[in-house]
Amino acid sequence: MNRRALFRIAGAVSVAALLAACVPAETEPDIVDIASSNDDFSTLVAALSAADLVETLQGDGPFTVFAPTNAAFEALPAGTVENLLKPENKDQLVKILTYHVVPGNVTSDQLAGQRLDVATVQGQTVHIDGRSGVKVNKSRVTTADIAASNGVIHVIDMVLLPK
Repeated sequence: MNRRALFRIAGAVSVAALLAACVPAETEPDIVDIASSNDDFSTLVAALSAADLVETLQGDGPFTVFAPTNAAFEALPAGTVENLLKPENKDQLVKILTYHVVPGNVTSDQLAGQRLDVATVQGQTVHIDGRSGVKVNKSRVTTADIAASNGVIHVIDMVLLPK
């Protein structure tokens, strides 16, 4: 191969690399993106919005979120969710929602076989029992390890209520 052909190939490869670097890479969805794209979390997403926590959970993290489903919210006493979503109850809603968030990226394999109390973003602790599946307080993790760009989501079957 002559030098001219070699330089042409090298130039073409360089241009291709430069173009590839300019194309934005697809990013993995964050915690809020994942919750928003799943109809089972519409109540959680509405609550996050009412509590002004959407931007926080779109931040760098990492966060571990124990995410209650719509069914978990529906199991609360009648009128509870509607009452919590009122602007005058924002502080109480923030307290409840941040009780579902643990700093860091905690996966189910890290919890397997363990019993421990873990501090939440809200300030109190949740009791995690990973000896037979994973339980958080009295709630059961029904789907674990949903990876997000800024943490991990574990779906739970009950709303966690701080003391």
